[in-house]
Amino acid sequence: MGVVSSLRDLNYLGIDYGSKRIGLAIGDGDIGVATPIEAIGVQGKKQILRDLEQVIKMRHIHELVIGYPYNMNGSVGFKAKEVDEFVVQLEQRFKLPVHRVDERLTTHQVECDLRAAGRKTKTDKKTRQSGEIDSRAAALILQDYLSLNAPQLLPDPFEEEFDPMEEDY
Repeated sequence: MGVVSSLRDLNYLGIDYGSKRIGLAIGDGDIGVATPIEAIGVQGKKQILRDLEQVIKMRHIHELVIGYPYNMNGSVGFKAKEVDEFVVQLEQRFKLPVHRVDERLTTHQVECDLRAAGRKTKTDKKTRQSGEIDSRAAALILQDYLSLNAPQLLPDPFEEEFDPMEEDY
């Protein structure tokens, strides 16, 4: 991989870690938009890492963003500790930065969005098993990270020096 000159040059992989499927999303710092991609099934830790390696190489990923399942009261529970163990494996295997992002209610949000679009989520086994919900949750997680950390694409119109007539913005 070449030298990365700024945050805008980075490619990110969003991960929604689960016991049956791992939702994935990609995004880049240039446009700052996360997009769900195909989830991977959980068939053992070694296979998960091999599958992720393929995605990381194919998509030229520079950083990983993983959903961190805090309890609703903000404490760290069993599932968060499981994610911590997975993060250690990711860091050791890929030598990439891994960022944890609060994932509370992301799956619920995806299900609400799908229901609002007229789709069934709780009773539709095909939707659940496809990993669509998991990857959409990964996209929400990654979008949160990109929105908070990506450089501002346009100047702030409320700054004193901002002149909308200038062509350099």
